Amino acid sequence: RRVADFQLSIASLTEDSCSPCLAQDLQLQAQKLAEKLKCDAVVSGISAGPGTVNFTINRELLAKAVLQQVLKDGSEYGVKSELFSAVPKKKALIEFSSPNIAKKFHVGHLRSTLIGNFIANLKIALGHEVTRINYLGDWGMQFGLLGVGFQRFGNKEKLESSPLQHLFEVYVQINKAAEDENTKKLAKDFFRKLEEHDKQTMSLWKQFRDFSIEEYIRIYKRLGVHFDEYSGESFYQEKSQEVLKMLEDKGLLQKTREGTGIVDLSEEKDLSTFSTVMRSDGTSLYITRQFLIISFRDLAAAIDRMSKHSWDAMIYVTDKSQSSHFQHLFQILKLMGYDWAERCQHVSFGRVQGMKTRRGEVVFLEDVLNEVRSRMLQNMASAKTTKEMEDPVEAAEKVGLAALIIQDFRGLLASDYQFSWDRALQSRGDTGVFLQYTHARLHSLEQMHGSEQLTDVNVACLQEPEALSVLQHLLRYDEVLYRSSQDLQPKHIVSYLLTLSHLAAVAHKTLPVRGSDPEQAQVRTVL
Repeated sequence: RRVADFQLSIASLTEDSCSPCLAQDLQLQAQKLAEKLKCDAVVSGISAGPGTVNFTINRELLAKAVLQQVLKDGSEYGVKSELFSAVPKKKALIEFSSPNIAKKFHVGHLRSTLIGNFIANLKIALGHEVTRINYLGDWGMQFGLLGVGFQRFGNKEKLESSPLQHLFEVYVQINKAAEDENTKKLAKDFFRKLEEHDKQTMSLWKQFRDFSIEEYIRIYKRLGVHFDEYSGESFYQEKSQEVLKMLEDKGLLQKTREGTGIVDLSEEKDLSTFSTVMRSDGTSLYITRQFLIISFRDLAAAIDRMSKHSWDAMIYVTDKSQSSHFQHLFQILKLMGYDWAERCQHVSFGRVQGMKTRRGEVVFLEDVLNEVRSRMLQNMASAKTTKEMEDPVEAAEKVGLAALIIQDFRGLLASDYQFSWDRALQSRGDTGVFLQYTHARLHSLEQMHGSEQLTDVNVACLQEPEALSVLQHLLRYDEVLYRSSQDLQPKHIVSYLLTLSHLAAVAHKTLPVRGSDPEQAQVRTVL
């Protein structure tokens, strides 16, 4: 039995559709309407269902229209859809990843990196201008501690060869002595010298930062991620003083009895909601984003980016524990008179539980990438379908990375989820490995038969239900892209691609190219 391509519900056309005695009436109305409507060059069949009018599309027209459009638009298929014609092209700034130097690059940073990169890729594909910013945790009292730690335990060679690992080890060691009064004093002195731009101290801090960024760039490259700008808290040292003055001039900064600086965010101005912006000793707050505390640096960064880039939208990608932080940040900017604060957006995501390597807890992003590569290599070695290849290590890394991304993007971003290596790396089922496997099969089919003429094929040979399912699914791609562009959720595209891969697998099996007559082989290759 043919299933309709489109359905019109009669109930949606009637005002009193809540009435229980309506079922028979609806059926009758559906039949009457179906009889009045006529088929044309596009609609090949009209029939009445239970309270619906069903439409079937001319199959040859469907095949011809979809194949022509895909071949014409190539990799821009879906992006050129009329759905996007009324959407203005905008300039967006996206802040994502943002690890802290000398601290763990935890799984939250990995999620932020993958999600931010997805949003940037999507916006660029749709013709928007995007600046990718990595806002590093590169300033604050912890650098006083790190400086003292490096003077005690540091090693220049190790700093150059593996800065992230070495600085983390130094930080862990010095933290054990952090309660010691002498260490505390030395750390304070080191940071004071940093703030005063002492040449020697600044030189050491600059090495920490520069070597770390070099290593980040190398690791991000493995992920297929790049940044247009490496910014950081250190950039906004002077500018944060300007923000302090602005808050004072506008009468927004209030002092508590303890001397802490706060901004009242309540509608009634009764301090029922406020944000802390300054310690009682007059220093602005650095280690801010874990608490309901806004640093002048975050305010200064937003203001500076607006004057530098004149963006239409600024998107921050961090975990959901920071939602209140960004709500307060945007509110303070608005109170300061910056109406563009309404165009700031926080894309939040849930926690990942259970991501461990064989050696234990994940400390560095590189641990995750090495783990996924070695597990994938093992799986490839034991799979019967794996072919001889020039660089199995690179293939394992790419397929493993797809597995990681698809596992992360399958649900709503705000949901927490339990990570499982076994589930992520399965070759069957809804995984990134299955997507890569489908792509590889289609690619080898194209290599074997791709010299076929692609235009002017006989679409009448492409009327099997398996072929039509693929065509109908391809037709929906622009809607899926549009939906993702509206709510910035990758799950719509992921579920679309997984369904497409399942449909392609069925078509691959039931509609062989090899052994069928030339006309049929040609049109199936095109499909």
